[in-house]
Amino acid sequence: MATITELEKIANNLRVVHMARNEYNYTDEYNSLHPNALSTGDEKGKGEVDGQGQVGGTTDINTRIDNTGRNIYGKNNEYNSGHVNALSTGDEKGKGQLQDSGQVGGTTDINTRIDNMGRNLYKPENQYNSGHPNALSTGDEKGKGQLEDMGQVGGLTDINTRIDNTGRNTYKPDNQYNSQHPNALSTGDEKGKGQVQDMGEVGGLTDINTRIDNKGRNKFKETHIYPDFEY
Repeated sequence: MATITELEKIANNLRVVHMARNEYNYTDEYNSLHPNALSTGDEKGKGEVDGQGQVGGTTDINTRIDNTGRNIYGKNNEYNSGHVNALSTGDEKGKGQLQDSGQVGGTTDINTRIDNMGRNLYKPENQYNSGHPNALSTGDEKGKGQLEDMGQVGGLTDINTRIDNTGRNTYKPDNQYNSQHPNALSTGDEKGKGQVQDMGEVGGLTDINTRIDNKGRNKFKETHIYPDFEY
């Protein structure tokens, strides 16, 4: 027989002591199929027995029974998108649309929508769009859009304000202001500043008179130009 060390002797003695405390041994090994590993109604086992058994210990099972007992949905009444409580059938629970033309939302949602729609001038048979009378400038305050190519733009206040503003303007479609308009050319009044032809004056009446006055004070003229110091 091989000689063992003192340490091995101590280890062998302690192993016997510890094995005696362990309820599992070589003839009763613990594994996934041991009764104490399966959910058989005690606190020890948690694993499912076969494919349809419970899962968990006694406390787990009782807690689950209590929780599912409070749930109105079960194996025979599963909640899904087709469940009565998921569809808008006139109560507060269901929100989903029932068929293609059904309502959407609970009772409060439906009643609120009906109330809001009742306040709205526009409805499915009278929808608001760019061609609606209330979107076009037809002489009231509502419509702003141009009616056909030559129509007005804006509401009644907009139109009246534009008429008032254009009435104060001396320039109109048949008398448009441009670079050739008399009021844009230097023709002896204060309005026009632009040169008339190549040799014409530039500036309004005040500009022209000021220029004549300034040139009159200048001893150098077109016929006696600077720097003729003997003048």
